[in-house]
Amino acid sequence: MKPKIIPLILLLIIPFVGNTQDRMSPGLLWSLNRVSAIGLTDDNSRALFSVTRYDTIENTKSTLNYMIPVKGGAAVLIEDYKHLITNADLSPDGKFLLSTKAVKVKKTQGKDFYPHLDKSNVSIYHQLNYRHWDQWEDGAYSHVFISPVTNGEAAEGKDIMEGEPYDCPQQPFGGGEDYLWNPDGTQVLYVTKKKYGTEYAVSTNTDIYAYSLSSGLTTNLTESNKGYDTNPAFSNQGTLAWLQMEEDGYESDKNDLVVMLNGQKTNLTGHWDNTVRGFKWADDSKSIYFTAAIKGTVHLFQVTIPKNPGKPTEVEQITEGQYDITSLVGQAGNTMVVSRTDMNHATELYTVNLKSGEMVQLTHVNDSIYHQIGLSRVEKRLVTTTDNREMVTWVIYPPDFDATRKYPTLLYCQGGPQGALSQFYSYRWNFQLMAAQGYIVVAPNRRGMPGYGVEWNEQISGDYGGQNMLDYLSAIDDVAGESYVDRERLGCVGASYGGYSVFYLAGIHEGRFKSFIAHDGIFNTRSMYGTTEELFFVNYDLGGAYWEQNNETVRKSFGVFNPIEQVSRWNTPIMIIQGGKDYRVPLGQSLEAFQAAQLLGIKSKLLYFPEENHWILSAQNGLVWQKEFFKWLEETL
Repeated sequence: MKPKIIPLILLLIIPFVGNTQDRMSPGLLWSLNRVSAIGLTDDNSRALFSVTRYDTIENTKSTLNYMIPVKGGAAVLIEDYKHLITNADLSPDGKFLLSTKAVKVKKTQGKDFYPHLDKSNVSIYHQLNYRHWDQWEDGAYSHVFISPVTNGEAAEGKDIMEGEPYDCPQQPFGGGEDYLWNPDGTQVLYVTKKKYGTEYAVSTNTDIYAYSLSSGLTTNLTESNKGYDTNPAFSNQGTLAWLQMEEDGYESDKNDLVVMLNGQKTNLTGHWDNTVRGFKWADDSKSIYFTAAIKGTVHLFQVTIPKNPGKPTEVEQITEGQYDITSLVGQAGNTMVVSRTDMNHATELYTVNLKSGEMVQLTHVNDSIYHQIGLSRVEKRLVTTTDNREMVTWVIYPPDFDATRKYPTLLYCQGGPQGALSQFYSYRWNFQLMAAQGYIVVAPNRRGMPGYGVEWNEQISGDYGGQNMLDYLSAIDDVAGESYVDRERLGCVGASYGGYSVFYLAGIHEGRFKSFIAHDGIFNTRSMYGTTEELFFVNYDLGGAYWEQNNETVRKSFGVFNPIEQVSRWNTPIMIIQGGKDYRVPLGQSLEAFQAAQLLGIKSKLLYFPEENHWILSAQNGLVWQKEFFKWLEETL
């Protein structure tokens, strides 16, 4: 039976009908349809994508799959898409299938050591990395299996990482991009960090390994590189490319695009003063398309494969505009299908003309909502910093902005600390929603952000309380000079490193702000160092361990740049938000901050989400987060 063709907009419009609003609200934000790209069909004629909807009443989500012609047209609701695309897990000759599953390798539980005490509830650790992101280590590791296939059925698989305490896919965010077949099906390439315990916690040295089906031997293909090696991918002609960071322990190092040409490694972007996000081989194998942050946006670039190894060619920017290209879906001739966002619009699929850079919107799953609400004006403003640099600062205005009025204004502090403040669309830190509630939002691309060259990106490491704090103040002071900004109603908000920024600015803002909101922020660099799980991050960004007082960077990071050293100067209302399963910036950080505010007699509030990690993922928790966010601002601004 042929799939039924139904205009996608009709399938998705019903929840909005009868609840018409003229601007974005928390409930409306959570009712948006969330698009995720899947890929192109094997004939490259149709794009596959999924749409996820959240039910805030039942606190659940559901996902439907669709396909749409690359040249445009009606979307088709489909039950399954697996028959439309090649199964990347199946070997080229169809004889073997790759899969992954968790395998118990190490003893960590009391009952592992004492089987007769099987009702005990205790974990026993001998080294670090006893927890990661939002999970405690249980001794099980994700491994890659190869299963022979007979008559379409896969037999029991062989664990190619048997007995090894390493993960592939990488935890917690790795997926199918971490393992693949080589073109002739004789090898399986996989990404892992072959380090265990304390050594794992202080290193970023992942490598790409090749497992031989015939010999059973494993070879490290990137042994000479000591930082991240990730995302291996073969061209149609069999050339291997991957992403590489050179420095061990530096998770925000320059990310370069590397290819293996005639057995020689060639860095295609080493000469380019920027950092690569994701990439996809061109169909003709003569070039690679990739995305990268550039001046407050994320765009599509191309680099040609050189004829001679070791001689990279120039990087060409294909798209330009005030938006982000968030993923590369697939190429169809001179067209690339991508996903795209901006500060007024959630993810949709677009096509890009690879010759001209012209873009055409392909999916329209939220048009019915956006056409009925007022959108914000998003302005790119250049602010002069204290060291006479030009800093891109996004300013987002309420939909009905009137320059003759005065508006409360929020300084937004980005996390990372080296995350791009681009044209992203968040379902929590949503600028469109903030502006719709009547706030002007000021979002500076302070020191530490990619898109302005490596030096600008790297400056923040070891200087947390330094130049980037001055950048924040330069941005808010510049915008607050406008007649339409109410200087008596300035707020400051942020999460993660943005939360650190809030805690630090609360002690040095000299009366600028009337309200603060910090989510999962670093409050005490000493206790942060003692409880966070990825030690390579704090080792690099803070300069080392707090007891290494002969190191000037360490002395600053755990001294004057430690927010607790500024607490005696706190005098402004602050709301503090924390996830109970956040092991990156653990619970104690927010508890310490809230306790300090309370003992100082400062108006303060604590929001504690016991089942959330560094983010807020459930629908109802997300709605509570938004309601409390704006309730606090109404009370204090």
